[in-house]
Amino acid sequence: MIKYVHSATILVQDQDQAVDFYVNKLGFEKRRDSPFGENSRWIEVAPPGGQASLALLRPEDVGQGEGGQAIPTVGGPTGVSLVVENIEATYQELSGKGVNFTGPPQEMPWGAKATWMTDQG
Repeated sequence: MIKYVHSATILVQDQDQAVDFYVNKLGFEKRRDSPFGENSRWIEVAPPGGQASLALLRPEDVGQGEGGQAIPTVGGPTGVSLVVENIEATYQELSGKGVNFTGPPQEMPWGAKATWMTDQG
């Protein structure tokens, strides 16, 4: 089943400004800053010693909006990443309980297997 929350996505207009806010003002640490597709970056910040992180992404990095304008995603992917022991078994169990996903787990370009649950609202 679910072991812990890995990250939650925060949509930002300017990733460098967001990093400055979370790192220099709130005291978070930057844990990852790497290329994410074409012309995008995957940035994770977290409180020192914290297990879960925030992924600071632009709306266009996650297929939302034109010109950087976020579109509300009720009924869409939640933006919350969970770590599980066995993704196939957890997918089957949660699907059986009525949790909706964007599709079955698939191998991702970065090597992990993943799927996304959708907002139940």
